[in-house]
Amino acid sequence: MKVAIVGAGAIGGFIGTRLALAGQCQLSAYARGATLAALRSHGWRLQMGEQLLQAPCHASDDAAALGVQDVVIIAVKGQALATVAQQIGPMIGPHTLILPAMNGVPWWFGAGNAAMGTAPLESVDADGVIAAALPAAQVLGCVVHASTSTPEPGLVSHKMGNGLIIGEPAGGVSPRAGQLGQLLRGAGFDVTVTANIRQDIWYKLWGNMTLNPVSAITGATADRILDDQLVAEFCRAAMREAQQIGALIGCPIAETPEQRHLVTRKLGAFKSSMLQDAEAGRTLELDALVAAVREIGQRVGVATPFIDAVLGLTRLFGRVHGLYPQA
Repeated sequence: MKVAIVGAGAIGGFIGTRLALAGQCQLSAYARGATLAALRSHGWRLQMGEQLLQAPCHASDDAAALGVQDVVIIAVKGQALATVAQQIGPMIGPHTLILPAMNGVPWWFGAGNAAMGTAPLESVDADGVIAAALPAAQVLGCVVHASTSTPEPGLVSHKMGNGLIIGEPAGGVSPRAGQLGQLLRGAGFDVTVTANIRQDIWYKLWGNMTLNPVSAITGATADRILDDQLVAEFCRAAMREAQQIGALIGCPIAETPEQRHLVTRKLGAFKSSMLQDAEAGRTLELDALVAAVREIGQRVGVATPFIDAVLGLTRLFGRVHGLYPQA
């Protein structure tokens, strides 16, 4: 089986290293710049505690040279996907399985959901570029439950978590999802093949759509956000709005925001991925995490003043610091 990782950053490098060490597929990486140079020089590298895991890596910035794959795992930030999707066309054949291992609301999320309507989500695929490049029938949804970072290009540091949830966007369990689940389990991941991947995506989003942006604009770790009762209640108010939206689009959440925050507290003083990006001067993954939730709310008639505030404040912060496109 030919498998390619597109975007060998914190998540792509984590998945890629484990797959490479398992040796159950013919693995390659589509990468550019400093990350490509590092992969060519050092191979896959994953720091897990005191142990540095390494494996040889076949990497290229030429999609045509890598050729058609059986599986393409996309692990780029949402704001980069439109460009990347158009670049990797030569890797995607009529039977290639596409697994976007990314945060937030994916471009395909509204397809087939009557409550959201038939129009593409403007916040994540305004011009339909992604949908045109990545055939919906070949996509499996994915949720990653792992905390990783990149201390330097091509080197991934793992902090916690080992979970992957995959499933068919249309619902149900398919043979192809089961087969990919087996491949990922063979690489040491805790894999769940779900019959309702939309629900799993919305549930993860429900937790990080507030902590991520609030941490980015304040510089605070998760524990400090939750310790400040005014800020924590602000986050919970936004979560209640998202909970209302979820109930209308078939993604109900039975927990309360307070219960979810108790779970988050157990993770300790961690830096969100968006805070890591802000500190490193990288663009913010704001649209898929927050703007998409606001857009869906508008479609189903749920007012979102607290989500609007999260989006507006973080967007302004990003524009002032050159981390988000100007208006």
